[in-house]
Amino acid sequence: MHAVFLDYKTVDAGDLDLASIKALLPEMEVYSYSNETEVLNRIANTEVAIANKIDFDSEVFAHAKNLKLICVTATGTNNIDLNAAEKAGVAVCNIRDYCTESVMQHVLLSILSLTHSYSDYMNSIGKGEWEDGNSFSLLNHSITELSGKKLGIVGFGVLGKGVAKAAPLFGMELLVCESFQPDNKSDNLRDRVAFDALLKESDVISLHCPLTNETEGLFGEEAFIKMKSSAILINTARGGLIDDHALIEAIESQSIAGAAIDVLDQEPPADDHPLMQNNYPNLIITPHIAWAAREARQRALDRIAENVEAFQKGSPINVVKPTAS
Repeated sequence: MHAVFLDYKTVDAGDLDLASIKALLPEMEVYSYSNETEVLNRIANTEVAIANKIDFDSEVFAHAKNLKLICVTATGTNNIDLNAAEKAGVAVCNIRDYCTESVMQHVLLSILSLTHSYSDYMNSIGKGEWEDGNSFSLLNHSITELSGKKLGIVGFGVLGKGVAKAAPLFGMELLVCESFQPDNKSDNLRDRVAFDALLKESDVISLHCPLTNETEGLFGEEAFIKMKSSAILINTARGGLIDDHALIEAIESQSIAGAAIDVLDQEPPADDHPLMQNNYPNLIITPHIAWAAREARQRALDRIAENVEAFQKGSPINVVKPTAS
């Protein structure tokens, strides 16, 4: 089968091995990146397209007459028009449970950085405040223990479940929300709560839900008003879950205590993106790296190989279907 990998450098930093995929697709052409015009040219005669963040819309499918399979090197598929894919007879397969450990580490790092005021203390060190002080310890920024606090998880798939494992380690109570209607619970399990209750009760909120019509802008002005002023928000899911301007207002007005954001609604961001003007030590921005441990990225490629092999054998796995409207 002829194949193309359209944006390989979004996964590999020169430290990965493509052997597992090449063994199945020896004719695969590998491209570092592909712009819109290049995508149309490169998928024109191919049967398998592997991509991370390439957009596949109806125009792309119209140009890809031989395309049979799209392998997405991620779990989210909001860059794929799934209805157009189904109409064109193209299977779309994602990968799952490949970066859980990496994301868990990043979320824990973010929580600890904010609750220990790491950015503030690093700034104090840079200003020479420790050397100029009279005490062995600087106490000019707050530090908060997690024990006895509540960790709210929004979305409880593989990543949400992984991060939830941290709650008992820190002596935290776990709250989970999978339904985003104000008064609905996902089920009757003890740790499930309605979205409004999670907002009002959580000391730390970590987002792990997909970006859908229902969840776009989920954290806007109304949500921030309901959160505790001492609460922090962690987003390693999708940038579109948060209204950036509402987040900045919440930080400036001290409606919440801080946030750590690893994903933006535009990536890479424009120079004038509101969150890139950030000068707040309690607003941490990282460049979509929560998933990106070397082991996780290699696992992603190996998962792609598993998807390709299953498809070649006539029993595709991890197929993503359009959501019924």
